[in-house]
Amino acid sequence: MYPDPLFSIGNVHVYAYGLCMAVGIILCFVFLLWTFSYKNFNEECTDKMLLLGIVATGIGILFAMIFQYIYDVIANPGEDVQFGNMTFLGGLIGGVGSYLIVYNTYVYAIAPRTKIKWLQNNMNASLTDALPFIPIAIVIAHAFGRLGCTFAGCCHGPETDAWYGLYMYARSYGEYTTVIPTQLFECIFLFVLAAVMALLYFKFRFNCNFGVYCIAYGVWRFLIEFVRDDDRGGFIPGLTPSQFWCIIMVALGIGYFFLYKYVFKKMMKHPELQPPVNPKKAAKSAVGADDENAAEEKSEEE
Repeated sequence: MYPDPLFSIGNVHVYAYGLCMAVGIILCFVFLLWTFSYKNFNEECTDKMLLLGIVATGIGILFAMIFQYIYDVIANPGEDVQFGNMTFLGGLIGGVGSYLIVYNTYVYAIAPRTKIKWLQNNMNASLTDALPFIPIAIVIAHAFGRLGCTFAGCCHGPETDAWYGLYMYARSYGEYTTVIPTQLFECIFLFVLAAVMALLYFKFRFNCNFGVYCIAYGVWRFLIEFVRDDDRGGFIPGLTPSQFWCIIMVALGIGYFFLYKYVFKKMMKHPELQPPVNPKKAAKSAVGADDENAAEEKSEEE
């Protein structure tokens, strides 16, 4: 729709795609920060999980480029392939994988053995407490990313005369034409998915959103791949690279429900049920307790 730069500052060009991606990432972390506070995660837990999330986001972007580069090399052997194009599922694998590796290494290998105070683990919650709402944050960022794809003209479907077609710049054709806006459909789907998971978590205290996300997005992405018309390279005969990973994703989603029931549920620390970690709340509670004690002592004296 608008692949040209929105504005330029010297030699730096700002595109709608990059702006949407930046807004999505910022809102993702704003949501996480608010939820950590709302669910009573202590300051150390919030800081460490957010810092790790920022690192994992950077690694995820790198993996998104690496995965797409590998796909392009496989599809175009012997040709010069540009490094820099991205695929979301590659980024998801890299980001989530690196987060899990670093978090578990810290919690189970580093923290129990270190004498360095700031490396010790005094978090009042575990990753299992955050997994129910982390997928909501991921979907928020992803939805804005797909909105950016709509502006950039990538990830679109084939040309069409149907009423739902959208006149836009289509990168695969190198021109403006009317195509099936699969990226916009996915954007809408992701916003709806984020709203559903938020409702499940905050209203019904549902703790298996990670499984819901893997299954719901895996099925959606597998099906929408039949409609997309942009070439992303080959991987497995008969399947696009994304469809292959979607099968893995759905299997992981199903497996997560069993892991939660028999393992993760027992590992949760439920910080929302613990005494408040907010200093103002704690001070207010302490003052209230002192007043009650003073009233009891006065009553005994009388």
